[in-house]
Amino acid sequence: MPDPVEWGRVLAGVIVVASALLVGIVLRTLLRRLTERAEDTRWAWDDLLVRLLRDLAVVLTTTAGLWAAVLTVRFQPGTREVIASVLIAVIIMAVTLASARLAAGIVTSVALARSGVAQSVTIFANITRTVVLVVGTLVLLQSMGVSITPMLTALGVGGLAVALALQDTLANLFAGVHILASKTVEPGDFVRLSSGEEGNIVDINWRNTTIRTMSDNLVVVPNARFADVILTNFHGPEQEMGILIAAKVAYDSDLEQVEKVTIEVGSEVMTEVEGGVPEYQPLVRFHTFGESGIDFTVILRTREFNDQFVVKHEFVKRLHARFRAEGIRIPLPTRNLVFAEGRDAVPLPAHPVP
Repeated sequence: MPDPVEWGRVLAGVIVVASALLVGIVLRTLLRRLTERAEDTRWAWDDLLVRLLRDLAVVLTTTAGLWAAVLTVRFQPGTREVIASVLIAVIIMAVTLASARLAAGIVTSVALARSGVAQSVTIFANITRTVVLVVGTLVLLQSMGVSITPMLTALGVGGLAVALALQDTLANLFAGVHILASKTVEPGDFVRLSSGEEGNIVDINWRNTTIRTMSDNLVVVPNARFADVILTNFHGPEQEMGILIAAKVAYDSDLEQVEKVTIEVGSEVMTEVEGGVPEYQPLVRFHTFGESGIDFTVILRTREFNDQFVVKHEFVKRLHARFRAEGIRIPLPTRNLVFAEGRDAVPLPAHPVP
C-alpha cells in the first residue's frame, strides 16, 4: 500500500484509470458506429478489422491506465511485478479471444466467397477458433512462468490415446473437412448415392451429412461413409440439366411433321412452364425402328433436378394433345401370329385389352 502522505498519488492514479476507462468507452462507441458503416461496404475485411479494434478498445485502454496508475502511485517492486503479470495475462486473454473471433470471421468470409453457403463453413470456423484459443492459452501459461513442455508432452500422449478411443469420430470429422475442402458437394446440391438414396444435402457438420429426400424424409450418413460412396451430383458442374423423354410414332407418320410438332411443343414448355430454360432449343432424335413404330427421344432442359418432373408432366400432356390434333398416331404394340396351316396372319395386341 502507498505511504499515507502520498494519497495525492493514489488520487492521481484513480483519475488516470477513470480517464483511461472513459477513453475506452468513447473509442468503443465510435468504433461501433464505424462498424455500422463498414457493414454497408462490399469489402468484408474492414468489418473484421473494426470489430477487432472494438473488442480490444476498452481492455487495452483500461490496462494501460492501470499500469500508468501503478507507476504513478509507486508501488513496491514486488507488488508492481505481480500487478504487471496480471495485466499481461489479461491482455493476452483479451487478444486471444479477439484473435479467435477474427480468425473465425476470416475463414467464414473466405469460405462464403468460394461457396456462398453458410452451413458449409461452420466446421472450418470452429476448428480455427479452437486452434487460436489453444495457442493463446499456452502463451498465457508460459507468460505466467508455467512450463508448457511437460504439458505438450502429456497432451501428445493423451491425444494419441484419445485418437485411438475416438477414431470413428475423428474419421468422420476429417472426412467432413475433406468433403467441404474438395467442394465435391455442398449444402443444397441434389445427389444420388450408389446405395440408392437421393435428395438435397441440407447440412454437413463435424460428424455426418444430412440428406432430405423427395418425400421430405431425412437420411443421415456418417461423413466417413459419405466420403467413400460413389455419388452423382446433379448440381455439378452446374444446376441446369438435360432431360430425355422417350416417345414413338407409327410407321406411316410423316417424320418431318413429327419433328416439327414436337419441337414446337417443347419450345412452348420451355417458355411457359416454371423450371424450363426459355432460351434452350429442344432436340428430337429418331433412333430405332421398333416393333410397332419408330422410336425417338426428345431432349429438353431444366434449371435444376427437381424441375424435371413438372416439365415432363406438361410436355407429355401437351404432346399427346397436339399429336391427336395433328392426326399423328401413337401406335399400340402388336404381334402377327402365323399359323402352320397357312391361314392369314392375324394382328393382335401384345397385351390383352380388357
